[in-house]
Amino acid sequence: IVYNDYYQCGLINRHGEEVVPPVYEEVTYPSDGMIRVTKNGLMGFLNESGAMVIEPQYRAASTFFEDYAVVTAGDSNFVEYVYINKQNQIVLRNDYQYAYPFFNGYAVVKKYDRFGIIDKSGREMLPTIHELVTGVSEDGFFIASDPHGEKLAIFNHKFKPITPYKYDDILGFGDNYWTYRIGDRYGYVNTKGKEHFGTFEYAAVFKEELAMVVKDSLYGIIDNHGRTVLPFEYENNLQCAYPYQFNDGLAMVEKNNKIGFINEAGEIVIPIQYDGAFSFHDGRAPVKRGGAWAYIDTEGNLITPFIFTHASPFEYGRAEVVYETSVHKINTQGKCVKACNNFPKYNF
Repeated sequence: IVYNDYYQCGLINRHGEEVVPPVYEEVTYPSDGMIRVTKNGLMGFLNESGAMVIEPQYRAASTFFEDYAVVTAGDSNFVEYVYINKQNQIVLRNDYQYAYPFFNGYAVVKKYDRFGIIDKSGREMLPTIHELVTGVSEDGFFIASDPHGEKLAIFNHKFKPITPYKYDDILGFGDNYWTYRIGDRYGYVNTKGKEHFGTFEYAAVFKEELAMVVKDSLYGIIDNHGRTVLPFEYENNLQCAYPYQFNDGLAMVEKNNKIGFINEAGEIVIPIQYDGAFSFHDGRAPVKRGGAWAYIDTEGNLITPFIFTHASPFEYGRAEVVYETSVHKINTQGKCVKACNNFPKYNF
């Protein structure tokens, strides 16, 4: 997306060629082969070549998903949400107060402050009696609240609950387990609705077969068989962002107000010796000693000296650092690549 004086925008391709001229108030990246644009407060659609397919005419519109988009029809006194195809034909019209795009063949709809789910024929697969409904996942599962909105249950692709309405929160899904909360206890439930591994004071979502859990106020890591990978003897008093989650094969751990890094076998590979740290990205992590920051590689070798007053994690091979109140950008070799005036000299 490119802007002309911040008021008009368009699209260029990776060769710098203008696909959509910067004459629109809003433009989206292509979705399902269509680009949504806004002109004079109305929305329409271009194709991926930038040719106008549906002239701007809708006061509100979603992007296209699975060949359909949700748009508003009617005048200012009556707003109706309908589904159109790429030929701008209305393919579904229902008496809903709001409708969401289709994902995996189904869409969430709203009527009288209650939610349900329809299929592409408009058939109501889940009645609009729920205070909360998520979209249907690729595996055919979704979450819905009871009609009173007090508890949550998990449903399968047959639109049948696989659990009772019993959960206060469901935090996420990973490695075939949902992470749930009941009161102040957390645990895991699988795709058959069976709970596993007991409950914890906190439980993170599984990622790459591992999850951080808290027991007796101490942090550890279990695998998706419930086996303890990292013993429950670590802390998070420093409130580090994303501790005990693996990036580049390593995760931060804390003990006695010091931070180090472990591998996925639970072995300490970078000693617990730093006063602060961020996770690894691009094979580098910022670490703090005293009041200064530096960068290390995945073997614990210094990439820069401890001279920065702030150091950000790497992203796309670049990181932002602050040295004597000046902001600079460095590459993964620790060399300055942007705003290099007054950048310190060092050899590593």
